[in-house]
Amino acid sequence: MQQQIVTILGATGSIGSSTLDVIGRHPERYRIFALSAATQIDKLLAACEVHRPLHAVVLDEQSAERLKKGLLARGLSTEVSYGAEALVQISTAPEVTTVMAAIVGAAGMSATLAAAQAGKRVLLANKETLVLAGQLFMDAVARSGSVLLPIDSEHNAIFQSLPTFYRENPYAYTLADAGIEKILLTASGGPFRTRELDTFSQITAAEAVKHPNWSMGRKISVDSASMMNKGLEVIEARWLFNAPAEQIEVVVHPQSVVHSMVQYRDGSVMAQLGSPDMRTPIAYGLAYPERIAAGVKALDLFSVGRLDFSAPDFERFPCLNLAYEALKAGGAAPAVLNAANEIAVAAFLESTILFTQIPQVIEKTLSQLSLQPAGNIEELLDVDARSRCVAQEIVLQMGRTC
Repeated sequence: MQQQIVTILGATGSIGSSTLDVIGRHPERYRIFALSAATQIDKLLAACEVHRPLHAVVLDEQSAERLKKGLLARGLSTEVSYGAEALVQISTAPEVTTVMAAIVGAAGMSATLAAAQAGKRVLLANKETLVLAGQLFMDAVARSGSVLLPIDSEHNAIFQSLPTFYRENPYAYTLADAGIEKILLTASGGPFRTRELDTFSQITAAEAVKHPNWSMGRKISVDSASMMNKGLEVIEARWLFNAPAEQIEVVVHPQSVVHSMVQYRDGSVMAQLGSPDMRTPIAYGLAYPERIAAGVKALDLFSVGRLDFSAPDFERFPCLNLAYEALKAGGAAPAVLNAANEIAVAAFLESTILFTQIPQVIEKTLSQLSLQPAGNIEELLDVDARSRCVAQEIVLQMGRTC
């Protein structure tokens, strides 16, 4: 068995930490080449002490100096660098076989795309890469022969529920070729699934980040509360599985036990079930096509007792509808959607705007910028930057009135 050499982009977030936990259980299979982090330098230092990577990358020079001092004090020889180009370097280094792409937001897109272009095994936990540049990314995977494995629990469940010939080469076929009628993407509904609509303007950041089932970062927790997270996953599913928007259906499933399903023309529905623990899809991606222990407690169906399913309420969750509309519009619209959402969520977490104003910021930004060109990575990054500026101005105007 050849040892995999792994770079983790976003090593201090929830996905990165879970990846390190799984890798730590199988030292004979995996060795850490590089770790990256943005601001959690103490956590990165602790990870370096345990896993001894050759390289560590941080956001800026100040963080790099702080990390260097900590490493020196511990007698560690990890080489430290910083910035976007350093992320690309640790993702494309010749000795690296596997890249876990877990940086939240558009910041991880360039390095993830570079890893795909370099033919690496890419474990994709970064939504924005496909949301911003789905066609470009899938084209890069096809040209290089990169192995792409989705890590989001829902997309991983779909991947497991697809026929092998289709999941490994979806663009050589259509859903009809595989006998598939529909992809069923499950959603917990978040913490506000049953909350009274007329109280949504009173929702606080502290309430929004308390997901009922999953342990996640603050930004993605708010996205789950607004169901923008599911909207972004719909866009991802379109690119990952060569599936038109009309054949991707969101199903609200509050228990988060059925992680997603595939409906076939013969009436069968294939599903993947499991405890809500990200180490399961991470272990699947690391070991595919094998299975390895992930440290996850086995699902006890007797304690679960019941499984509920319902259709999403688009009035309650307008962000989900905005995502479908952006996907159908195509071009730069998904990139604009994503950028505006990041700005709006940050403003909500800072108590600058109300929870109900998040979709308003996104909709207004889309109305101004969705028809921009998006033919290459440079144009997409330009659209991303301009969308953030427009959304920020909208936030400032709202902040003066809310």
